[in-house]
Amino acid sequence: MSIKVILMLLLLAAAFGTGFGYFLRWIVSMGKRGSMELQIKQMTLEAKEDAKRITGDAEKKSEKIIEERTKEVKEREGDLKKTEERLVRKEDLLDKRQGDLDEDNEEIKEKAERIKEIREEAESTLKERGAELQKVAGLTSEEAKTELLSQVEQEFEEDLSVRIRKLERDGVDRFERKAQNILTTAIHRVGNSMQADAISTTVALPNDEIKGKIIGKEGRNIRAFENASGVDVIVDDTPGAITISSFDPVRRQVARVALENLIIDGRIQPAKIEETVEKAREEINVIIKKKGEEAAFEAGVHNLDPKLLIVLGRLHFRTSYGQNVLYHSIEMAHLSAIIAEELGANVKVARAGALLHDIGKAVDHEVTGTHVEIGRRILAKFNVDPEVIKAMEAHHEEYPYSNPESYIVQVADAISGGRPGARRDSVENYIKRLEDIEAIANGFPGIEKSYAIAAGREVRVFVKPEEVTDLEARKLARDIALQIENELNYPGEVKVNVIRESRSIEFAR
Repeated sequence: MSIKVILMLLLLAAAFGTGFGYFLRWIVSMGKRGSMELQIKQMTLEAKEDAKRITGDAEKKSEKIIEERTKEVKEREGDLKKTEERLVRKEDLLDKRQGDLDEDNEEIKEKAERIKEIREEAESTLKERGAELQKVAGLTSEEAKTELLSQVEQEFEEDLSVRIRKLERDGVDRFERKAQNILTTAIHRVGNSMQADAISTTVALPNDEIKGKIIGKEGRNIRAFENASGVDVIVDDTPGAITISSFDPVRRQVARVALENLIIDGRIQPAKIEETVEKAREEINVIIKKKGEEAAFEAGVHNLDPKLLIVLGRLHFRTSYGQNVLYHSIEMAHLSAIIAEELGANVKVARAGALLHDIGKAVDHEVTGTHVEIGRRILAKFNVDPEVIKAMEAHHEEYPYSNPESYIVQVADAISGGRPGARRDSVENYIKRLEDIEAIANGFPGIEKSYAIAAGREVRVFVKPEEVTDLEARKLARDIALQIENELNYPGEVKVNVIRESRSIEFAR
């Protein structure tokens, strides 16, 4: 067999195989197509049945929901109908009440008009009767009123006086007992206070020969000493003593310390004098600072400016009527704290106001003005609490009482300065004060005689009973006390006691 035949046979076999394969594929695809159409038809039937079932369920649910909503709407309609009926009833009730109120208003207006008419008729009647009474009595209404009050006053003067005295006595006794308890407590708790102190300006000498050294050749040493210390040195015939004179207490102390050191050293010459005075000044400054700090600590007043403490310490060398001003201020601080605590006032303000009340006296010989005004400027400069300044500025009544602590500071000042032995006064000033008190009392009309007693702490005034009534006597006591306060300077207080004594004298013949 040739190759061509073989190739032809192979080609025919390949073509036959290919055709047969395509035929088989067609047969398989036709079978599959028939089965898919059956599946699709079955799924379509199942979908239709599911749709019918879902539609039926939905219709049932919608019918149920519609039924429920319809029921709720009916219930709400019922509630709204009830609410509407209730509102209608309330509206009817309000209309009825408004009608009643209108009727009441009309009735009130009618009554008011009637009352107005009755009042006008009464006033007219009173005016007519008053005019008739004035015609009959021949007096105007003001004259009749004055006459009636005068008669009542004369008739019931004794009863009024008795009642006034009783009220005043009860009130005064009650408040005096309370005040006495507070003041007694304060005084007892500060009973161990310092005694009056006087700064000595006399320097003792070991012998009279030292006077010559102090004076020096042609007075050279004494002039150098006076120039360095700023004081006057008085050398007289007094044996064993030299007097130092100066208005500045600090300078006086510096001079005293320096002179005592010069006497001990024995070398008295201008150069040595200047050196010694400077050392004495440093010693005194240290003492001043220490005394100021100790005073503030003892008085319980803290957070003060260090420079202000130095000014306060200068009061250690200052006296008033023989009383050391610094000790007096410390004592006042304790008294003020006790009184403030009893009265419920500010204890800190009272303490500070009392301690610093005389701060102006430390420099009053250098600065013009009263010591109160100087003290106010000093405290303001060092930013002291304004309440403390108000508490200290009124202790001599130069300024009004601005807070409760200002009263307390003045009371403490009177207690500390007025107690026996606290201060000394010259006989001339003492006698002059007594004469001034009696002169003021005798200057009022109706005074028979007056006596100042108890070292000027009380004045007894006897009035003429035929010229001064009991009521006028009480007024007279107040007037005398006010004039004494305004015109005189005195420690403590002065009691004015006006005495009216009536005597009826008849003769049996």
